[in-house]
Amino acid sequence: MDTFGALIDQHVRSLIAMLGDVSVSDSAPVIARLGYDDVVAVIESASGAMAVLEGLRTVAAGAAARLSARDAGHSGLAQRRGHRSAISLVQELTGVSRMQAGKVTRLGQELLDTTAPAAGAGATVGCADPAGPPDGGQPDAGPRTWHACLGEAFTAGRISVDQQTAIRRGLGEPPDSGDAQIDADAVAAWAIAAEQLIDEASRRTVEDLGSAARTIRDQLDPEGAARRFHTQYEDRSFRMWADADGIRFAKIRFEPGGAAWAATVFDAALRPRRGGPRFVDPDERATGEELAADPRSNEQLAYDLLIDVLHAGALADAASVFGARQAGVRVVVSSKALDATREGLPGTATIEETATSVPATFAGQRICDSGGVECTVDDAGNPLKLGRTARLFSATQRLALAVRDGGCVWLGCDRPPSYCEAHHIDKYSEGGRTDLDRGVLLCAFHHMNLHHHGWWITRDGTGPFLLHSPDPDAPPSTLRPRLERRYLWGDLQPPSTRFRYAA
Repeated sequence: MDTFGALIDQHVRSLIAMLGDVSVSDSAPVIARLGYDDVVAVIESASGAMAVLEGLRTVAAGAAARLSARDAGHSGLAQRRGHRSAISLVQELTGVSRMQAGKVTRLGQELLDTTAPAAGAGATVGCADPAGPPDGGQPDAGPRTWHACLGEAFTAGRISVDQQTAIRRGLGEPPDSGDAQIDADAVAAWAIAAEQLIDEASRRTVEDLGSAARTIRDQLDPEGAARRFHTQYEDRSFRMWADADGIRFAKIRFEPGGAAWAATVFDAALRPRRGGPRFVDPDERATGEELAADPRSNEQLAYDLLIDVLHAGALADAASVFGARQAGVRVVVSSKALDATREGLPGTATIEETATSVPATFAGQRICDSGGVECTVDDAGNPLKLGRTARLFSATQRLALAVRDGGCVWLGCDRPPSYCEAHHIDKYSEGGRTDLDRGVLLCAFHHMNLHHHGWWITRDGTGPFLLHSPDPDAPPSTLRPRLERRYLWGDLQPPSTRFRYAA
C-alpha cells in the first residue's frame, strides 16, 4: 500500500505538470486557459490529495477526542487550549462548521476504535469480508464492528466524510433480538449492505446514498421499519402562530404518506419549472409554457396552490388546480411482502418518488382506496415484455419502467420517475422496438444531453445497460439498478426473515 507521502506526491506532480509550479493565488489565469479535460484533471488530482490529507486529519481529530476525554478533566488536550471539547478545538483549527467538526471527530474515534475494537454484541463481523478469511483461518486482527469497512473505505479515499456519515446514519444499527444466531445474521447482513453502499457511493449523491441506506435498512428489518413508521405517524403535527406584527406562520411535521402526497401535489403543478419531462400533447405544452411565464415565484405559486387545494377540497377540478398533470402517490410493494402481512408478519413497501419505506400494510390500504397495477418482473427486477409496437411508451409501460429504474438511470442522477422521460436505446426510426427491455428512464436534462452530445446506451439481451461516452477511448459505464431496488426484487436475497423476534 502506498504511503500518504507517495500518494500526495503523485497528485502534486500531476498538478505541477498541468499548471507549473505556481502559487494558488496565481493559478486562476493558468486554469482559465485549460481545456475541458485538463480542468477535470485538476479537480480530480486536487480532490485526491485532499482526500489523503482529510484521512490524516480525521484520525488526528479522533486522537484529540481521546486526549480530551471527560476523565482527563482540565488536563485534557482541548481543555489545555481553552476549549470545552475536542469538537470545539477541531472547529477552531479547521475552520469548518461545528456540525462538520463533529462528523470528523466522531469518524476519527471510530477509525481508532477499529484498530483495537472492544468485544461486545454485534462487534464480531467485519464488513469488508463478513464471511472471514478466504482460507478459513483466523483473521489477523481482533473482533471488528460491522461498520469497520466504512472507516477503511474512507482512509483509502473511496468515500468522503459525508458519504461515510450518510451510510452509517442511514443503516443505523442491526436489531438486537437477544438470540445470538439471529443477531449474528443481522450483523452479517448490515456488514454486506455497508460494503455494497460503498461501491454505490461514486454513482450517487450524498443525499441519495443516505436514502438508499435507509431503504435497505427497512428491507432488512421490516419490524423496525414498522415501528419507525408508527413513531413518525404519531409525531405528525400542524402548528400556526403569529409574530409581533400579526403575520401568520405555519409549521408542518409530516408522516411518510402525507409528505409524499404533499410533494406530489406541488411537483405536479410546478414540474414545468423544475426541469420535469417535456410535454408532448399540445394542450399540456401550452399549459406548461403558461406556467413557465407566470411572474410569480415558485414559493408564491406553491402558496397559491395550497390555498386553492384547501378551498376546493375533495371536489377540486383537477385541471384547474393541478394543471397538466394530476397529483398522486404510487407505492411499490412486492407480492411477497403483501402475503407476509396477511399472515401477520412484517413487510415493507416503498413510496416510488422518494424511496421512503412504509409498512406493506400501508400499500394494502392504498390498494383498497385507489386500486393497484400489477407488474410482473423476473428475479433481477426486469419487467416482463408487453410486446408494444407503438411509437411512444404507454402509461403502463412507463409505470413498469418507474418500478424497475426508480428514476433517471444516468450515473449520479437522483431525479425521481415523475421527472423522467422514456428513452429508446434503439432508434425507433431504425427499427427499434418500444419494449420495456429496450427502454430506460432519463430525466429531461440527461435525455437531451444524450441526444445532443453523442452518448448512447446499449444492452445485450436482459443484461446490464451500458452508457457509452462520445470519447472513443473511454470505456462504457455500467448503469446498475439502484441497490435498494435490487433488495426489493430479492436478487440480493436479504435474509430479513431471520431477524424476526422469537415468539
